[in-house]
Amino acid sequence: MALKSFRPLTPVLRTKTVSDFAEITTDKPYKPLTEGKKRTGGRNAQGVITSRRRGGGAKKLLRLVDFLRDRMDIPCVVETIEYDPNRTARIALVKYIDGQRRYILAPLGLVVGAKLITSATAPIEPGNVLPLEKIPLGTMVHNIELKPGKGGQIVRSAGALAEIASREVGYVTVKLPSGEFRKVLSRCFATIGQVGNLDHENISLGSAGRARHLGRRPKVRGVAMNPVDHPHGGGEGKTSGGRHPVSPWGKKAKGGKTRNNKRTDKFIVRSRHAK
Repeated sequence: MALKSFRPLTPVLRTKTVSDFAEITTDKPYKPLTEGKKRTGGRNAQGVITSRRRGGGAKKLLRLVDFLRDRMDIPCVVETIEYDPNRTARIALVKYIDGQRRYILAPLGLVVGAKLITSATAPIEPGNVLPLEKIPLGTMVHNIELKPGKGGQIVRSAGALAEIASREVGYVTVKLPSGEFRKVLSRCFATIGQVGNLDHENISLGSAGRARHLGRRPKVRGVAMNPVDHPHGGGEGKTSGGRHPVSPWGKKAKGGKTRNNKRTDKFIVRSRHAK
């Protein structure tokens, strides 16, 4: 894919870029693999906003993507490459020899007509799925399972890739996009290749309206508020807050550790924060 820019006839067009969608082969999703998507507006089951600055946006159909890829030794053929409004990556519609169709994440270089398979003896080609213990060292993979049979949970966004770093009894060490080295059970499956749509991270929205179409509401700085609304608010003239950055409820907002899962700490060989 590539990005398309515009003649700077307006301030918006000066910075706006969009995908050229050159790899997309159809603009109609496969209806049996879609369902309605209810918008939450950032609210939980009690109606309380737990994720701020969300709301509005265009209606979206949810595409049911197969992260499990559990149809062992049954070949399939790629029918279409499609846009998915719910994720950064492109998706591909594949048809198995028994007629069943499924959506999968489209890796870089996947084309219509390509033949894919999930198998311990599958060739090392983009889109094929193998157990980690059968993938050669140095191979780029994505959509990696953390629990056998649960389906891919990590390395699924546009341009993401992980590398098979080393192998030991029962485990494979994988280098993740963050730089973390993590041990994963060798029985877990992963998909060969890098997730497509590499230029997604370079897209510039260019306008507030385009952000609203994505369901992103405005973000107001705490120092621009009144003291009653935010701990950083108030002061004569412009100020930088006068204290360490905090949330509207006074909780420290920078520098604190957010990971809290001691049960899986033992699988981290090297932290992403290591120098």
